Amino acid sequence: MNIERTEFLAWMERIMERFDILKEQIISNQSKFIEIDGEVLLDNQDVLQLLKISSRSLQRYRTNKKLPYYTISGKLYYKLSDVHQLIRECLSS
Repeated sequence: MNIERTEFLAWMERIMERFDILKEQIISNQSKFIEIDGEVLLDNQDVLQLLKISSRSLQRYRTNKKLPYYTISGKLYYKLSDVHQLIRECLSS
């Protein structure tokens, strides 16, 4: 199987464009986390995905004061360290 040089270069250029798109997506995902005083804040979706729980379970953790939360501009946020503490407590029980 022989591929002409121009075909090969066009193919490689398309691959490099896709790598550039992936790089931009990775950078945008990394910058979506909010940090305050060196502490990473997670929103509801982040916590739901991290813990693999339902929104009702997350609400129950808030109501039972097992997971502290913060309201900023009407949106709920959780400190990553508090989420880690909740995981530790669940594992030790």
